[in-house]
Amino acid sequence: MIPPDFPADLKSALAAKLEGVSRREAAARAALISQTYRDGGTSRGIRSETDALAYALARMPATYAAMAASLNRLCEVRADLAPVTLLDVGAGPGTASFAAAAAFPSLTSFTLLDDNDALRTLALELAHGHGRQEQTDYRKGDAVTLLANVDPADLVIASYVVGELNERARSKLADLAWHKTRDTLVIVEPGTPAGYQRILALRDQLIAYGAHVAAPCPHQEKCPLVAPDWCHFAQRLPRLRAHKQVKGVDVPFEDEKFSYLALTRQLQAHRPAARVLTPPHVGKMGVTAKFCSADGTSRLATVPRRDKRLYAAARRWNWGDTVDAGAQGPGPSSGAMGKEL
Repeated sequence: MIPPDFPADLKSALAAKLEGVSRREAAARAALISQTYRDGGTSRGIRSETDALAYALARMPATYAAMAASLNRLCEVRADLAPVTLLDVGAGPGTASFAAAAAFPSLTSFTLLDDNDALRTLALELAHGHGRQEQTDYRKGDAVTLLANVDPADLVIASYVVGELNERARSKLADLAWHKTRDTLVIVEPGTPAGYQRILALRDQLIAYGAHVAAPCPHQEKCPLVAPDWCHFAQRLPRLRAHKQVKGVDVPFEDEKFSYLALTRQLQAHRPAARVLTPPHVGKMGVTAKFCSADGTSRLATVPRRDKRLYAAARRWNWGDTVDAGAQGPGPSSGAMGKEL
């Protein structure tokens, strides 16, 4: 398990890059970039070194935290996963690659694809002196076009890039990304209803190609959630001092909401019984949580306080945890998904 905190060496590298850069200018650029994304825009407006640094300060820590959480959940159900080669599609400043390198010491080859010069330059500067990533192969150009001409990789990641494409390009990217995946494909999008819908469409497409869902779904069936509900998770992370300055906030943390999908070519020998879909509620009668279950349904269930062993385990459930039927010892357990409501 890797922590969601932005790694110390990357903090230092960004701090060094910020020397002499006006915090006010960076804050203004970060606000404009954030507004562009909220309005449905893309990273094409990031053109200068200051733009790239503003983006990195405003978004890299949160994106890293979401990637770390997604990869941790993947590793829970694929403990055997030890990729050697990585393909990072729409890599930007390399955030997903840094998270993958932390999650998988086995990685030795990093290929990144993006058409943004400023973000590519920043990614390569951050990778310099970063051990295994010093020899990063960062290719500039349209990600969908580049995908057709790169070698397959054990692990392919598309992080916060699908939303920048139109529907046709999304489908093409998913097709090519799966074709280039030797073992596992991970897609991460913002934890909004729109981000979830994009994930859902790609899930259906890739299952039709023969992909096996590793996470978050404990099943291959249609998603049981009905609008306005949607599948998303949250990861809390501490804010850097410069991060707070650029965003103009004092709160020392933020919660990054994200939707994700991990698919593999291997049929899983074991699936969890369920995954916790919302923050559990600890009340007088017990712990109540919403689950997505291995049978393809979603439901609320309560572990009563009187069942001391199971209640103690249920109190440790977190949003996004897997729950195994008949699990023993510490951690989420649950033959005890308890009494269905």
